[in-house]
Amino acid sequence: MAPTPGILYVTMQPRDTLSAAQFHDWYNNEHGPSRLRLSFCHNGFRYRASDLTSSNPASETQPEWMAIYDIEDMDYLTKDVYTRLRKEPVQSQRERDTMKQIKVDRRFYDFLGEWKGEGFKKLEDVGNEGEGNVMVTVSFTLYDGEEKEKELERWYEEEHVPMLMKVPGWRRTRRFVTSYLDLKDGKAKEFLALHEYAPHNGLGGPEFKAATSTPWNDEIYKSVVQKKGRRVYDLYYTFGSAPRDLGSLYDERTVEASSTDSTTKTFPVSSRASPRPAIESYITTPDGVTLPYRLEGSSDPHAPLLVCVNSILVDYGIWDDFVTAFLSLTNNKYRVLRFNTRGRTALPSTSAKLITVDTLATDLITILDAIRAKTASIVGVSLGGATALNAGLTHPNRISSFISCDTNAVAPPSNPKAWGERIAVCEKEGAKSDSGEPIVGTELAEMTVRRWFTAESYADSEILPKIERTKEMVRTNSLSGFKESVKALYEYDFRNRMAGFGGKGIFVVGKSDGVLPKTMKDMADSLGQGVQLKVVEGAGHLPMVERPDEVAEFVAQFLGYVGEWK
Repeated sequence: MAPTPGILYVTMQPRDTLSAAQFHDWYNNEHGPSRLRLSFCHNGFRYRASDLTSSNPASETQPEWMAIYDIEDMDYLTKDVYTRLRKEPVQSQRERDTMKQIKVDRRFYDFLGEWKGEGFKKLEDVGNEGEGNVMVTVSFTLYDGEEKEKELERWYEEEHVPMLMKVPGWRRTRRFVTSYLDLKDGKAKEFLALHEYAPHNGLGGPEFKAATSTPWNDEIYKSVVQKKGRRVYDLYYTFGSAPRDLGSLYDERTVEASSTDSTTKTFPVSSRASPRPAIESYITTPDGVTLPYRLEGSSDPHAPLLVCVNSILVDYGIWDDFVTAFLSLTNNKYRVLRFNTRGRTALPSTSAKLITVDTLATDLITILDAIRAKTASIVGVSLGGATALNAGLTHPNRISSFISCDTNAVAPPSNPKAWGERIAVCEKEGAKSDSGEPIVGTELAEMTVRRWFTAESYADSEILPKIERTKEMVRTNSLSGFKESVKALYEYDFRNRMAGFGGKGIFVVGKSDGVLPKTMKDMADSLGQGVQLKVVEGAGHLPMVERPDEVAEFVAQFLGYVGEWK
């Protein structure tokens, strides 16, 4: 059976018992992203009514909020993959409690046809994030008779839409009819038209008045349309497949929340479990790999973004102190995202069998798309540093600048043998997690951190707990994930691309990180017109752990937020 495309169209009016911040946090960080993670849900938008006045305020019969989702095949909305979202155990208690405080009208419509103008913008494309849009919705209930439906269709095609196309700012018109899903539940048949305009448009102008005052227009409303409804909305928020709304978390009335499987958590300003408002959630790559992330910082959704990329064998906790220092230095003007790179946990059977530095750079872009970030600055260390450099070289339109730490522009020929010996150490120990999964184990963890940190740090009572924490990260890393992800270190070479780089980048290295200070000085000299190398005193392979304040200051200076970049 051919698919039946359509839309899920929802209007909502929160009651006075629900604060705006709680409403937006639930909708933007829980409800919407869960729909966008469904493969058949192509996009999702929230609109806010612009036709309300003090004498004509929002009410349950005239709600302030509207959301619309384009659905590939409406039949999916009858299947468990969708219906399970609206019931236990998947639906969270917060969603159940929130929905009780909202008047909701949910409708399904099947697609009939569309017209696009030259000014049409595909708003779900990340490149259009922040673009405004005006939506005029017009619903019709018709007098009985098939000829009435045909006359309405003919009017749209032959006169109404061709005249609307002449209205300044017109972008697109789409027509829908009540879906069979609603008809079988007893809802009346209704036609819906969605007219989209640029924020600056000719609504109410001469061209619009001409399109809505013809003899045929008058006849349609006299003999074809029994009842009409019309609303005007402005685009308020575009959903991505990952939650990203930090703004609502800065309100004292917002409460800490968690999905039923604990994969998504929000920490508002009132939370005691987080030093600052934050979102912890995940993205899923096209090949099915789950990458957990943490987002914090500015409440402005369009604030610049800094993404932190790990070395192999650790989780994003290595950036804790760096993030605190960086956000303090930049007065919270940035959003900061850090994530667990692929290989931290066991990989699914669907994942790419050979992980390369290009795979990891693509993961970065996937994350930016999921949180709808047009561009980002990237800071990475070790394999993460190679990833940051490669992403900057490969995706200059998405990576505005990179900071590459303690890495190399080319994989040393000895890497496969050296890492193979380390894998053998793990396999010999045979350590397992509490669930029985093979993990890296204690022996390699001890060997690794001894290489990563300076002897002085082992004697420092403030740094020693950080070393122990890092050791535990290494010890508990999935062995199978390690064996697959380490292959990215076996073979790569960026040198032939570095000389032509015209973007913005710097290099950072711990002074005690073996030969890397010299190696990275050569890298800095060979990048484009040459860039600076910052050598961090008292640090080894993970300077953001041993010297987080210094590294944060280097990065903040480089990005133009603190003093001069020297």
